[in-house]
Amino acid sequence: MISGGLDSPVAGYMMLRKGIEVVGLHFDNSPFSTELPLEKTKKILHILSGKFGKKIKLYIIPHGKNQAEFVRKCTRKYTCLLCRRIQYRIAERIAKREKAAFIVTGEALGQKASQTIRNIATIGSAIKTPVVRPLIGLDKEEIIKIAREAGTFEASSLNTPCCTVVPLLPSTAARQEEIEFTEKNLDIEKLVEEAVENSRVVVIP
Repeated sequence: MISGGLDSPVAGYMMLRKGIEVVGLHFDNSPFSTELPLEKTKKILHILSGKFGKKIKLYIIPHGKNQAEFVRKCTRKYTCLLCRRIQYRIAERIAKREKAAFIVTGEALGQKASQTIRNIATIGSAIKTPVVRPLIGLDKEEIIKIAREAGTFEASSLNTPCCTVVPLLPSTAARQEEIEFTEKNLDIEKLVEEAVENSRVVVIP
C-alpha cells in the first residue's frame, strides 16, 4: 500500500532490499485530492524500480466514492479508520489475485491518529491476511534516513495537497465494536467489489 508520502515508499524499499517482490497499491482520492499524489507515487516507484532493476506493477484504486460514503453516512471522527479498514479489505482482494503472502504498509506507531495501538488493532481486524509494518517502531528521523538511502526522500518531500476529508478531530482510540456498528450504514462488500473492478494497472519501468 503506497502513497506519495514519506513512509510507505520506505516500507517498500525495505521489502525490495530483502529481495521480496512487491506489487504497489495506490488509492486515488479524487475528487478529494488532486492527481499529484498519484504522479508522486509513480515517480517514487520509478526510482525504486531503477534502484533494484525490477519493473513494479501498480494497482490504482478509485477511492473517492468510498470516502464520499463515509462522510455522508458515518460518524465523522471515524472517517480515517473507516478509510483504512476498507483499504485493507481492497488490499486483501488484490493480494489474493496476485497470490501475495502478506500486505505491507508504511504505518509507524503514533505518527497519525489512525496509528495508535488501539486504532492499528481495530483497522487490522477487518481482514485475515497478515500485515507487515516494517516502520512500526521507527521515529521520523530514522525513516528520513532510510528514505535518503532509498533515494525517495526528495520525491516524497514535494508538497502536494492532502486528503480533504480528514476530520478535524479524528478518533485516536476507537473500539472495534464502535467501528463495526458504524460500518452497518455502508454496503462494504459492494464498495470493495466496485473499487477492485474499477482499478487499473500500470507497470512502472
